[in-house]
Amino acid sequence: MIVEKREIIRRELELGTGASIRAVASRGGLRSGLKIGFGDLDDRHGPVAELVPYGLKGHLVKLSFGSFSRDVIEQIKKADQEDVQLARALVASIGGDVEVDIPGQNMASWEVLDGSFRITAKVRGLDSPHDDSAIVATCRNVIVPMMAAMAELIGYDLLAEEVLDATPAFEGAVSRSVVNRRERNPRNRLLCIRIHGEKCFACGLEPRRFYADAGSIIEVHHLEPLSLQERIRLYDPRLDLVPLCPNCHRAVHTRSPVPLSIEELKGFMNVAVD
Repeated sequence: MIVEKREIIRRELELGTGASIRAVASRGGLRSGLKIGFGDLDDRHGPVAELVPYGLKGHLVKLSFGSFSRDVIEQIKKADQEDVQLARALVASIGGDVEVDIPGQNMASWEVLDGSFRITAKVRGLDSPHDDSAIVATCRNVIVPMMAAMAELIGYDLLAEEVLDATPAFEGAVSRSVVNRRERNPRNRLLCIRIHGEKCFACGLEPRRFYADAGSIIEVHHLEPLSLQERIRLYDPRLDLVPLCPNCHRAVHTRSPVPLSIEELKGFMNVAVD
């Protein structure tokens, strides 16, 4: 049942959230499920997503905070606006036939204000809800964006940052180290692919279709380098990031400091073909 998929789910979540994940059985008997949380926070001290069967052909995912989550919630309330925006966009990306609800709040502007915060998601109409494929799909499409949103608000970042230049190019600008962090943030990549898919915006290649299991090599590209913006504006991963195959990503960065635009790169491709 669901508990038997624990390691598959944990692995998917760690890839999507960039944080250490734990998954333990909840309840007992045939209707048992999984409680999923961050590795350094137990059920009482952090956000927990519980995956359980829903009727005969569905899954129910409930995300809530433990009774001793005050410190984590206070940390979340200090998240900057860009982190909040990415978290909201991740939850909004669940969509499809999944019924998502945040009681008492607007889906477009929700906030974690206290321990009463909840997100519920109902997945219906599954022919074989206990099959690996159905549970992995619910994990990828529902639990990963939920927990990734919480990871962004809490500030988990397990990727090493390469600090290229800690000095802003101009007063008030974002430093190069922060730009690098954003580019490597697994939540950015997750949302970019959920919105745009895994097809290269420039050449149209879908690496996963071409290379099968070895094809998870699509990369994420900033359309406008944040360090070169003349005016500080709110960063929006839904609009500012696009997927590129490794070849096209390297090609746009053959020009520096301003990379080639996607349109310019496509122009070069047309010339090469002619």
